[in-house]
Amino acid sequence: MLGWELPPHHSGGLGVACYEMCKEISATGVDIEFVLPYTADFNIDFMDVLPAHPQSPEEVRMAGGVYDPKYFMKPNVTILDEKLDLRFQHNLFASNVARLVESREFDIIHAHDWLTFRAGLMAKRVTGKPLIAHVHATQYDQSGGGYGNPEAREIEHSALAEADEVFAVSQYTKDILIREYSIPADKIRIVHNSMKVPDTAADDHNVHRYLEIMKSQGYKVVVNIGRQTLQKGLTHLLEAAKKVVEKDPKVLFLIAGGGDQKDELIGLAAEYGISKNVIIEGWVSGKKWRDSFKIGDVFIMPSVSEPFGLAPLEAIGFGSPAIISKQSGVAEVLRNCLKVDFWDTDKIADMILQVTQHDSLRNELWKNSYAEYMDMSWKGSAELMNGHYHSLKERACA
Repeated sequence: MLGWELPPHHSGGLGVACYEMCKEISATGVDIEFVLPYTADFNIDFMDVLPAHPQSPEEVRMAGGVYDPKYFMKPNVTILDEKLDLRFQHNLFASNVARLVESREFDIIHAHDWLTFRAGLMAKRVTGKPLIAHVHATQYDQSGGGYGNPEAREIEHSALAEADEVFAVSQYTKDILIREYSIPADKIRIVHNSMKVPDTAADDHNVHRYLEIMKSQGYKVVVNIGRQTLQKGLTHLLEAAKKVVEKDPKVLFLIAGGGDQKDELIGLAAEYGISKNVIIEGWVSGKKWRDSFKIGDVFIMPSVSEPFGLAPLEAIGFGSPAIISKQSGVAEVLRNCLKVDFWDTDKIADMILQVTQHDSLRNELWKNSYAEYMDMSWKGSAELMNGHYHSLKERACA
């Protein structure tokens, strides 16, 4: 298994999905060696975690655009460090994985997303073992329905074409792979994600203390947590927020996650005259991440294109109902939520107002969604993947 991150050393939902997925796959009797681009301590007893090469998680996160000021407190470290270049990290991982697989025994190569696809291809070419390319997101999604990074897009094309099988996190993603990448439909298997959130104590955090005070004065809080990029539809959210605040100035918006759109969103909130109602936070993790979910009266994910989207399930687990984009994979498995086209800001605003102004609707929506959430499990997807592992192994041995 080739992955780019695992919790607690992660910067997004992919690491969490891989952790939960592997835990359930291992329960089906599969032995997993999970190879990462960094060295770290993990309290994991259901699989072996191996570094492709020795370096810190901070270096990999920084290369991916997650700023960590503590990294620069180390001696002889500068912004010009070549390790902070994503292309360098990507190539380093691929070349080291190609060397690593020569000394390992395994039956299947399972690679997650484009950052590990080149490594997966090299491992396949070195060993002749079957390759599964697992698609959690595409450049099409991440560019908001455009072409995206040409180099990454080319890597996606090559890996998807050469892979023995492709796992897609939703029918929505499968349709994109067929339409935008010309991958045959019979090569793609749908493996839906799932999510269970940890039960932990709240954090003492200035933003959350402020929001708690405001909630005691009758304010409601709408939460969005995720990368602040074009893909996530946040400019549409702020347009809807303007319409909400015009009708109910006691609604606040917490947008947390950081990303290349943060400054644009701050400027847009000022332009709309709603800066007092919008809090835009950078990257949150650990207890701050959990508290950001817990403080919300409703969670919203207005993504332009979302292959799956774990955040609404996390929000439901922490106690909030969800409003989600119809242009998402999670919409296929979550019935008890409000669904809307990302561009329909009038309807987004109306849904927010309905939930924040009617506690009975909010509570009923959350109660039903939580019951649905509790029935979700990685078990079915893990059994499906195990079946395909064995099928590929048999074909390879034939």
